[in-house]
Amino acid sequence: MFRDRREAGRQLAEKLLSFAKAEPIVYALPRGGLPVADEVAKRLDAPLDLILVRKLGAPGHEELAIGALVDGAAPTTILHQDVIAELNVPDAYIQSVETDALAEIERRRKLYMKDQPPLPAKDRTAIIVDDGLATGATMEAAVAAMCKAGAAQIIVAVPVAPRDTIEKLEKIADDVIALETPYPFWSVGSWYQSFPQLTDEDVIETLAHRHAEDAS
Repeated sequence: MFRDRREAGRQLAEKLLSFAKAEPIVYALPRGGLPVADEVAKRLDAPLDLILVRKLGAPGHEELAIGALVDGAAPTTILHQDVIAELNVPDAYIQSVETDALAEIERRRKLYMKDQPPLPAKDRTAIIVDDGLATGATMEAAVAAMCKAGAAQIIVAVPVAPRDTIEKLEKIADDVIALETPYPFWSVGSWYQSFPQLTDEDVIETLAHRHAEDAS
C-alpha cells in the first residue's frame, strides 16, 4: 500500500530511470495522475505536460466505461464495442456522452493550460502516468493519441493496476511499468492510505509550482 500519490510517484520514478537518457516527456492524466507524474518528471529531469482524457460511462452506470475520449487537434475516441453490445447502448447515447466529454475537456484545457500549446510528442519518448488503472479505458485512449501524435516510444507507467489491464496495454504500448499488480484488485484507491479526490485548484497549484521550479 502506498502512503499517497507522491510517494507512489517517487517509487515509480526509480523504475523509470533507464528511460532518462532518452530525454522523455512525462504526460500526466489529471487529476489524480498529476502528483504521481510530477514526482516522475522531477526525478527524470523531464518536462511535464497533461493529456486530457475523459471516460465515457455506461447508461446508469457511469463508473463502467464504454470507452474514452482524449483531447487533440482531432480528438481520439476509443470505444469498447463488447461492452456497448452487451448493454445495447444506443448510438444517440454515445454521441451525447462524447459531446459532454469534449465540453469538459475543453473546460479543463482552458483552465489548466491557459494558452500554452501541448508539448509535441512527435519523435519523442512519451511516458504516460496515472495514479492507477482499473479497466484502462482512459490510458488506452491516451496511448492511441500518442500514437497519432507520432511519439517514437510510448511507455505506460502506473503504481498499481490489475494484471489483465496491463496485458491489454502491453499490446499497444512499447512498455508498461506497474509497481503492483494485485489480485484481487478491488479499486485503485484501496491501495493508497491517503487517496483524496483532487480538484481543479490542486491541478493548477501543482502546475504553477512546477513552472516556478523550472524557471528558477
